Amino acid sequence: MLTVVMGALIGTLLITAFGQGATREPSQALPGPASRLPVPVGPPTPLTVALHSGLRIQLPVAQSRVTAIGYHSSGDGALPLTPLGRQGNEGALARLAHKIFGGGGGGFVYYQLSGGETAALDVGALPGTDVYAPVDGTIVGISDYILDGRPYGSRIDIQPSAAPSLVVSLTHLSPDPALTVGSTIAASSTKVGRVVDLSGVETQALSRYTQDAGNHVAIELRAAANLLP
Repeated sequence: MLTVVMGALIGTLLITAFGQGATREPSQALPGPASRLPVPVGPPTPLTVALHSGLRIQLPVAQSRVTAIGYHSSGDGALPLTPLGRQGNEGALARLAHKIFGGGGGGFVYYQLSGGETAALDVGALPGTDVYAPVDGTIVGISDYILDGRPYGSRIDIQPSAAPSLVVSLTHLSPDPALTVGSTIAASSTKVGRVVDLSGVETQALSRYTQDAGNHVAIELRAAANLLP
């Protein structure tokens, strides 16, 4: 009797062991995370995204690399821009008015990030994305971009050929090594720098409309006489 019981127990253990071994899935390592550094795709197709009088501001990032476009207020005498395209977060009354009376723009979408002001234009892109000149003109300044007393990337000042009394300033980027004061640049074709990651040092409102931290290149326009060093 004892022999029968022991045989049954051994048989059960063998079946259990081999059964588990037959159904167990081999462990698989998860693939590593994809690189966050964008693959260069070349300059953007010329596209005007904003106006100020007769000055046209061209998209500074290749279309396939843009995460979102937004406008907000700014200080230091920045001049208002007229957005082109369609506002993606306009209010219900504005949408109704545009449906009845027309207007509201078309094509690409932009977002109003604060109030109704449009003095600063943010063009979203991943850190490392190439940035191209938004206007034809001449580089008149390359300086540190200061936040809370510390430099983060650079500010690039451009005197537009079409409006020499104005200065277009780009921030949230590192300058291209070939760029110097006095360089002549062409809109949508001259590379001026790359987007830098400022997500750790400032709250980026554009992140409400992107799938990332909201990094971007920022564009502002000022009268040359009011430009701060």
